[in-house]
Amino acid sequence: MTVRHRQLIVRAACAATAAALLAACTSSGGDGTAGGRGDAAGPPVVAPGRPGEDNTTLSPEQAAKARPDDRPNSADIAYMRMMPVHHRQALVMTGLAAEHAEDSRVRRIAARIAAAQKPEIEAMEAWLETNAPDDGGEEHDKHGGHGRHGGHSGADMPGMATEEQLQKLRAARGEKFDELFLKLMITHHQGAVTMATDVTSDGNDPYVEETATDVIASQSAEISRMRAML
Repeated sequence: MTVRHRQLIVRAACAATAAALLAACTSSGGDGTAGGRGDAAGPPVVAPGRPGEDNTTLSPEQAAKARPDDRPNSADIAYMRMMPVHHRQALVMTGLAAEHAEDSRVRRIAARIAAAQKPEIEAMEAWLETNAPDDGGEEHDKHGGHGRHGGHSGADMPGMATEEQLQKLRAARGEKFDELFLKLMITHHQGAVTMATDVTSDGNDPYVEETATDVIASQSAEISRMRAML
């Protein structure tokens, strides 16, 4: 079910609730006592169908039951725990690019990546504070992702550079740095896209789905730009 379809169903359920309350007030004369036929069920609700499907007429009770459960599930929480760790390693790599890259295009895309991922980390951690307050804290080391966040190590995540690869990146300069940075960051982004794609299928929270969809779009575009630089 898409976020748009969920929203339509929720709006239908809300309309049903409002209609039922209005009918109850009307039938009771507004003072909460029964009046007339005493019918407080309210009118039926038309729930929009999916593209190509007919609309469905629901009673207020059915509309309320049709409202999706969009509470975060384990896939949502795992994604929001892991992605800040993943992003932090990208920030380590982009920081090195600012110092050692020779190609101005590499420096620019590194700066763009850093500018996007810093606020994403803050937003994800704020979401965790609200939705997973017993997360157990966070640890990350200076190498950017070989610590833990809610029990997930960097090795659990696709696309993460190894410590050996990071050491080579730190030692590289000029064209060698540019080439290694681009290769490592492309792999890193591909891992992030894989994680985001998985949570759009397995997760339940609309905000997490929206966040993951943004990651897929932005990082897929950056992958294409970086490949063109190699």
